[in-house]
Amino acid sequence: MKLKKNFKTDFSDLIRIRPITIEDFGFVLKWSTNDRFCLANDWDINRNEQELYKWWLHCVSNLSEDFIRMGIEIENKLIGYVDLAYIQDNSAELGIAVGESALWGKGIGFNSSIRMIDYASAHFGITVFKAETHETNIRARRMLERIGFKEVSRIGSEEYLDIETKLIQYKLALMEKD
Repeated sequence: MKLKKNFKTDFSDLIRIRPITIEDFGFVLKWSTNDRFCLANDWDINRNEQELYKWWLHCVSNLSEDFIRMGIEIENKLIGYVDLAYIQDNSAELGIAVGESALWGKGIGFNSSIRMIDYASAHFGITVFKAETHETNIRARRMLERIGFKEVSRIGSEEYLDIETKLIQYKLALMEKD
């Protein structure tokens, strides 16, 4: 299946997905001072720097076989990360966080997600992708739908931006090329 790649932004050709490193911590620390980012990604506000460093070190040295976190980079600057979680057989859950809220809504999530889907498909044979977002996160919902994800259920709820909201589950199944 050819993914929808016609959604162009000024950043689309600049985005690179790459392994995260401990040297990225300065960017992560900066994100942790942005209350909007923290609320949107369920991070504690005013998180202790040492605790955040330990968490990032754990992310970098991840030994899990069912989880991969890659950095989103533009012009040698880490601006977010994209995850594959619950990797099993040919399926995984896609997650993404753009660390700088000033860059939200510019197609970075869309383009980074497509790059991660292409990477996961090529390197791990993943053909079924799942995703979940909050009902009130219209930007994420539109992004997933533009990529080709279909809503499959509305199960559960949790707090998002300080408001209890329903969770929506999505699925994308890549087709074999004819």
